[in-house]
Amino acid sequence: MRLEGERESGNVEDRRGAGGFSRGGIVPIGGGLGGLAILLIALFLGVDPRVLLPGDEPAPQTQQVDRRAPPGSAPGQQQGGGTEDPARRFVAQILGSTEDVWKDVFRQAGRQYRDPTLVLYSGMTQSGCGTAQAQVGPFYCPLDQKLYIDLGFFREMQERLGAPGDFARAYVIAHEVGHHVQNQLGTLQRVDELRQRVDRADSNALSVRVELQADCYAGVWAARANAERNILEQGDIEQGMNAASAVGDDRLQRRSQGYAVPESFTHGSSAQRVNWFRRGLQSGDPRQCDTFGAQSL
Repeated sequence: MRLEGERESGNVEDRRGAGGFSRGGIVPIGGGLGGLAILLIALFLGVDPRVLLPGDEPAPQTQQVDRRAPPGSAPGQQQGGGTEDPARRFVAQILGSTEDVWKDVFRQAGRQYRDPTLVLYSGMTQSGCGTAQAQVGPFYCPLDQKLYIDLGFFREMQERLGAPGDFARAYVIAHEVGHHVQNQLGTLQRVDELRQRVDRADSNALSVRVELQADCYAGVWAARANAERNILEQGDIEQGMNAASAVGDDRLQRRSQGYAVPESFTHGSSAQRVNWFRRGLQSGDPRQCDTFGAQSL
């Protein structure tokens, strides 16, 4: 990716080294699936990662956390990395790019886009949706409107998921920002209300449509950012498509248990994820991301 000269967002909250801790390796979580499988399936989660854990309930929606910056810091101030921290700079540049794109999209629609905050942490931290742990991968919490990422996950993507490259990492961030867009548009709230009135299979089907729409929104960001700033290089799109395919429910389930159970999908198949990401990338139009009105995914 061409990011030289791209601005860094000031909405990065760096909690690395501010009280979190790292666990040694990936540990099993829940019953039936190992920790690695949970981590992979939880990639690009919409709300609370614990909805994927068998027998566990999501964090109470009323739970609150102290959202003040750590002592001696200002909003967006680094806590873990130094001024020459390339990983943090990359994250801040991608977040800044998504801010520019979605502010423009919302402005054209006569609305105002409110920037999310991206929290970097190591091992474990607190979110408005409960405890954030590295094992469950990046996720977005609608209660505090923050994205949570342990940067070690990008290493897991490359080494265990076979999804290397800057654009694959940018896709992760853009997908989570897509959930923030859904939150501002009221999509997450409406889906949450529907999920409380249907059975598990229908609830899973709704979750798939939420996730595929966020994939499409990630593609919209990439298309618009590239049209405006020419940020994509040869091979970047292939990296994004590879990342979308790598986290399809069918592929992850076959990897963890040897077979796929379509009715249990919560994020969509590899083909579906690639298809909706491509749709956003080719159109650059968020109106093309209506997964809820689509007859076929």
